[in-house]
Amino acid sequence: MTHSLRFALIASTAFVAASSLPGTAMAQTPIPAAKPDPTPLLAKWPGAHEGVPQWDKVTPAMFAPAFERAMANARAEIARIRDNPAAPTFQNTIEASERSGEEMNRLFAVWGVYQSNLASPQVQAIAKEWSPKLSAFFTEMNLDPRMFARVKAVYDHRAHAGLNPQQTRLLERSYRDYVTSGALLDEAGKAGVKRINQALATAYTEFSRKVLADEESAILLNSEADLAGLADSFKASLAEEAKARGAAGKWAIKNTRSSVQPFLMYSTNRALREKVYKAFVNRGDNADANDTNATIAEILKLRQERAKLLGFKNHAWYRMDDTMAETPENATKLMMAVWPAAVARVHEEVADMQRQANQEGAKLTIEPWDYRFYAEKVRKAKYDLDENEVKPYLQLDNIIQGAFYAAGRLYDLDFRENTGSIPVFHPDVRTFLVTNRTTGAEVGIFYFDGFARAGKRSGAWATSYRSRNGLRGTKIVLASNNNNFTKGAAGAPTLISVDDATTLFHEFGHALHSLLGNVYYPGLGGTPRDFVEYPSQVNENWLLTPDVLNRYAKHYQTGAPMPAALVAKIEKAQTFNQGFDTVEYLSSAIIDMKLHDRDTPVTDVDAFERETLASIGMPKEIVMRHRLPQFNHLFSSDAYSAGYYSYLWSETMDADTWAAFEETGNVWDKATADKFRTTLLMTGNETDRKAAYKAFRGRDPDVKALFRRRGFPVE
Repeated sequence: MTHSLRFALIASTAFVAASSLPGTAMAQTPIPAAKPDPTPLLAKWPGAHEGVPQWDKVTPAMFAPAFERAMANARAEIARIRDNPAAPTFQNTIEASERSGEEMNRLFAVWGVYQSNLASPQVQAIAKEWSPKLSAFFTEMNLDPRMFARVKAVYDHRAHAGLNPQQTRLLERSYRDYVTSGALLDEAGKAGVKRINQALATAYTEFSRKVLADEESAILLNSEADLAGLADSFKASLAEEAKARGAAGKWAIKNTRSSVQPFLMYSTNRALREKVYKAFVNRGDNADANDTNATIAEILKLRQERAKLLGFKNHAWYRMDDTMAETPENATKLMMAVWPAAVARVHEEVADMQRQANQEGAKLTIEPWDYRFYAEKVRKAKYDLDENEVKPYLQLDNIIQGAFYAAGRLYDLDFRENTGSIPVFHPDVRTFLVTNRTTGAEVGIFYFDGFARAGKRSGAWATSYRSRNGLRGTKIVLASNNNNFTKGAAGAPTLISVDDATTLFHEFGHALHSLLGNVYYPGLGGTPRDFVEYPSQVNENWLLTPDVLNRYAKHYQTGAPMPAALVAKIEKAQTFNQGFDTVEYLSSAIIDMKLHDRDTPVTDVDAFERETLASIGMPKEIVMRHRLPQFNHLFSSDAYSAGYYSYLWSETMDADTWAAFEETGNVWDKATADKFRTTLLMTGNETDRKAAYKAFRGRDPDVKALFRRRGFPVE
């Protein structure tokens, strides 16, 4: 089993719900139900494209027996490596481990989708039962003393083993992974790590369940008058949501960003804006059954205990042990370099909005539920640009094609829809065959799951079901994007905002990173957390280029391309509202780091959030993009904990990379795209990512590019 698999699974996101067992009418010996055959989850995937998941043959009931069988088989695989009587070598220990775990990889590729995209009550109950069991299993694997002894023996003799640079890097990282998991601890310490990991797994699933429950709620609107200011297409989507909830003839605003944000931007009913806003920002923070504050406090206590046990100052140091930033201080230094300029810009934006409100005789002071609404008015006044004017040109199907066009022009990839030819996990999922347009060789399959629905977590994310690597001879990548767009009414196209379109290009950048990756060892396929967002953020840049807009931004009714004058307005307004965007994100990242870079765990989460924001001068008109009680990035797993800064770290490289394209005089410059692809996208973690960036750019990234992009003063 590869190290990348073992550590990722301990931190996997789960959604769970309490379940009850049915009683029996009479006391009698129960007849055990036959366990479903888990073969579709474990066997090598059949069919073309080197095999694809058999979603149509999977049922949730298969997971429990699949977990049992996969763990038994994985133990046997590791035992064969661990108990090999031959002296430990790179080939019979590290490389053998890299070859193992394919059955487990297949199982968790499917399980991850069920947790995130298909989290029915049955799936949630399975996750609640199995998360701590799986955590115990992976901790057991990580702390196996005899396996670690073999790895250490190879590590200790690495200087004379004749290893190439990739093998040396993989060996050193494998040894480091074992150590930072607790392999050097005594038996009491190892038992402590196991206990903490199991407790965290339970807490993560509990946190996720509570947030999901709050996001499944909705505010029902009974009167057409409540829809004042909303676009017809958006009103139709709210009617469809209400109908799905058994409230035909009404309108439902689901408590997710995809519904709440457009309502806050356009609703002229200020009282309703406030109601919708407060429901959204208070997810997980209502002193009810779904309140997450106590769960967060327990997570923080456990994280600090584990960090100390493993020899780290605190959780932030533990999580940043293998990052580009290296220390909390370096990450904080970057964040606080940007923060003052962002806050200053927010004050300017608020002043503009207050003047607008005053001119209209609104007799109000700008509050958080007014920000998006009056920002749109200022955008219209300053740039003669109205989001509702743009949206009819951003039809989802066309923007997907725009993303494909950019990928083809930059990286020679072709995408041809083959929906219906392979199994999918939901009728909404579309699939595309990806080929190299020069050689015709198959590159992968791209799965696109675009719409919000019950049981699907909010937000947007990318996953890979299978990656390319030379050791196992895997060539066909299976990559996916998952969004939560609000589907258009029956028979109508889905129209998205510029923000939504940017999100689509962002997630597609993750997919491209997967599709283009070409490492030899699977364990070098992943990258540090503060590099992961970099390729996706770079890909956002091509959305608003004239080439993409002229070809794919076409009016959904007339088919006419977006007028040049409207394109010019969009370009002119690109730095608009950057204070809001930066502060909304950066406040969440700063809070994350301050929450985890401390010796004493926080117990009063709300008070900590409130007091910390006040100490850094958070503008009262803005709320964090993710308040702590609903911050899935931090508390549904370890994944982004003490790591939310990574978006800014990545964007610093992204802005500097885009400057490299612009410096050529042609943002489609093929030589620059080829260098970006071969130096940074293809290479996974085969080389140090700082060194790889320097090889691409000829120097370290320049933060001034980020300031210029956001329209902040550059000293």
